[in-house]
Amino acid sequence: MTLIVNLSRREFLAGATLTGVALTLGCHVESNGVRAADSTAPVLAPNAFVTIRPDGRILVTVNKTEMGQGVRTSLPMLVAEELDADWSQVTVETASFDPSRYGFQGTGGSGSLRGAWEPLRRTGATARAMLVEAAARRWNVPADACRTEAGFVLHPSDATKKLSYGELVADAANLPVPDPKAVKLKDPKDFKLIGRRVPRYDNPDIVTGKAVYGMDVRLPGMRFATMVHPPVFGGKVRQVEDTEAKRVPGVEQVFVTDRGVAVVATNTWAAFEGAKKLRITWDDGPHAKLSSADIRAMFIEKSTSPGDVARQDGDFDKAFASAAKQLEAVYEVPYLHHATLEPQNCTARVSAEGCEIWAPTQFPNFVMDEARRITGLDAGRIKIHVTLLGGGFGRRIEADYAADAVEVARRLNGVPVQVTWTREEDMQHGWYRPASLHVVKAGLAENGQPVAVLHRLVAPSIRGQRQPDGGKGVDPGAMAGITTTAYELPNFRAEYVRANTAVPIGFWRAVFDSQNAFVQESWMDELAHAAKADPVEFRLVRLGKAPRLKRVLEVAAKAAGWGQPLPRGRARGVASHFSFGAFCAQVAEVSVEDDLPRVHRIVCAMDVGTVVNPSQVEAQIEGSIAFALSAALYGAITVEQGRVVQSNFNDYPLLRMAEMPRVEVHLIPSSESPSGAGEPALPPVAPAVCNALFALTGKRIRKLPIELDT
Repeated sequence: MTLIVNLSRREFLAGATLTGVALTLGCHVESNGVRAADSTAPVLAPNAFVTIRPDGRILVTVNKTEMGQGVRTSLPMLVAEELDADWSQVTVETASFDPSRYGFQGTGGSGSLRGAWEPLRRTGATARAMLVEAAARRWNVPADACRTEAGFVLHPSDATKKLSYGELVADAANLPVPDPKAVKLKDPKDFKLIGRRVPRYDNPDIVTGKAVYGMDVRLPGMRFATMVHPPVFGGKVRQVEDTEAKRVPGVEQVFVTDRGVAVVATNTWAAFEGAKKLRITWDDGPHAKLSSADIRAMFIEKSTSPGDVARQDGDFDKAFASAAKQLEAVYEVPYLHHATLEPQNCTARVSAEGCEIWAPTQFPNFVMDEARRITGLDAGRIKIHVTLLGGGFGRRIEADYAADAVEVARRLNGVPVQVTWTREEDMQHGWYRPASLHVVKAGLAENGQPVAVLHRLVAPSIRGQRQPDGGKGVDPGAMAGITTTAYELPNFRAEYVRANTAVPIGFWRAVFDSQNAFVQESWMDELAHAAKADPVEFRLVRLGKAPRLKRVLEVAAKAAGWGQPLPRGRARGVASHFSFGAFCAQVAEVSVEDDLPRVHRIVCAMDVGTVVNPSQVEAQIEGSIAFALSAALYGAITVEQGRVVQSNFNDYPLLRMAEMPRVEVHLIPSSESPSGAGEPALPPVAPAVCNALFALTGKRIRKLPIELDT
């Protein structure tokens, strides 16, 4: 009999280290794990986000999910900056789900730092004010005469006197908490942490396996399960033959749930093997014949009629009709999967007394909704722990995998269970980035300059899928980047045509900006060439009212050597876009090798406002570019017979390390509030690459993923 060992990721990493597969650590802030709850001594906790202990340790609680974006470092930096804390004394924890204490805990839309910028700074400033007041009372001096530095309050006139924050905790804890809105924030010129390359707080735990992702959760007596879902959208289980499945060593139970068939075992491998042995008869439902070809045909049919007007400047129809020349093109993008490296999983324990969940989730509030629905328990008896995510990209906004775990746990009556989807189940039961079709038109003057521009988007509505009753007319989210274009275009009209399908759709990294920018920036390139203008200059003259976008375009072009000669067989392409509050421009340098596109270099200029941690912003830009290149070169989810064709990385490949281009990042100095940084570098990638390929080959790419031979 084969011995199955439940080896956790942590145990694997520890074993790998012991056997010589060493992991080298850079310098880092130690995670000492000091928590306020470890001590009965008085602490200073002026609000839910910061606790200062008598030993000087400072615990910052983060109410957002860490999924690689560095939120467990950047958000505490805001508190520590205004607190004038010694960064080496700061420890961090992720909040359990408790909106009454921590407010909105959803993570997405590149919004964590944007939303926390002022509130968390005021959190630190409030605690600092209380510590200063406590010191001033001891010394009998005015509080506003005292200074703070690296975890100490300094006497205003005696350089030999200073009190550590730890020494002041007891006194400060007895003071009234000042109104956070009334405390004074630092002048940015006095920042000591913000703007520094602070190493990520959690890197040591991640690389040594101490960090707990969803699949690392282990509880006494727990069971392991997997799910087999209906392969066709909207299908149901008709009959299950599980005799062979139950013969797999370790398999304990097989049962049908509302969402599919669950296999419960003593380990995940046995559950997977048992699932393979199931003989399931499905009721495929009404979508059994749905195909990508049908969906595309529907999009094309709908694109022939005007849509709902989302933006109108001037009179497109009149200007287009009288133009000296008329251009028209159709662009298409496919459904895309998130392809997180950690497949969907969740751990739950349900009994009559309550429900406890360990979920790698971006939106614990959606997990709570599902738990309440399934268990019938009120929120007070449901506890949700948010673990680290092995990739989010919008997929873990959804709570379907958590619903599976709660449903299986409910059937096990008090026994904890971890439900893990196979990669194939994950790939074929996602919430895909919507496919779309775009009709673009332009009327040109005699000199080739555009006098009328139309952008008609045909696409499903994510909002309409979630809110069927309110899903009519223009979906503003679907028009992201189109209605908000910064270009000054005469007689511009944007239209939206709703085209919902049975394919489940959801938020994806930079979701509609990622596809709308591809079309808009490719079309701008087409218009520039029609006007016989330089693509960079063509854009710059239309960005007169968008100085920040104009600036990043100028910086990227200059850094990339725009207009300078390249080695034979290479060409450059440019694109820019505004999204999530950030301004981004990129220049891609490409060649064609063995009839395939090869991206050698991407120069990216970004204006994200105040840069809190340059290292993290650069890392997010690099990650966005890798993610976007995967989609542009390879990404496509197709549907046949009502089911997703792709099943794993063999037919849904990601960019390989050898394919990663050289990335150069130029961050624009700014005193503006921070914008998002996790997504804005993604939208310009595909159009910059496609525009470069056009410059090189003369072939215009109007459909993704890129195919040069069609």
